[in-house]
Amino acid sequence: MKNIFDQNTVAELSDRINKLTLDSKATWGKMSVDQMLAHCNVAYEMAFTDKHPKPNGFTRFMLKTFVKKGVVNETPYPKNSRTAPAFLITDARNFKEERLRLLDFLSKTQELGEQYFEGKESLSFGPMTAREWNNLFYKHLDHHLTQFGV
Repeated sequence: MKNIFDQNTVAELSDRINKLTLDSKATWGKMSVDQMLAHCNVAYEMAFTDKHPKPNGFTRFMLKTFVKKGVVNETPYPKNSRTAPAFLITDARNFKEERLRLLDFLSKTQELGEQYFEGKESLSFGPMTAREWNNLFYKHLDHHLTQFGV
C-alpha cells in the first residue's frame, strides 16, 4: 500500500484528482463526480473536524469488531460495497469546492505526518496506528479515483 504521508504519493493522488472534470463518469456505482469528492472528504472530516457525531457505544463496538479490519487492511474494496450512512452523499455538491477541500485535506495529512496519526482516535474505530490511518485514507481514495478512471 502506498504511503499517504509521503510527498510523492500525495503528488500522485493530487494529479489524479486534478484530472477529474465535471464530466467525469463512474465506471461503477451511482455517485456523480461531485458526490464522490464530497464522499471522500467525509473520512478527512471525521479525522480533523467535529462535524460528524461519534457513534454510540454499541455501534462503535460493532464497527470495531466487524468493519474495522476490512477498512484498515491492505485488501482493496470490492466494487459497489456498502458505505456507512455518514458517507452517503445524495445531493449535488460544488465540484470545485469539493476538489479543493480534498486536495487541502491530503496536504494537511501529509504535512502532519505519521507521528500525528499514531494512536489518534477514529470516531468509529477507536485508537488506530498510523499504518491503519494510511490504509484507510489511501485505499478509500484510490478506490474512488479508480472508479472515475483516474
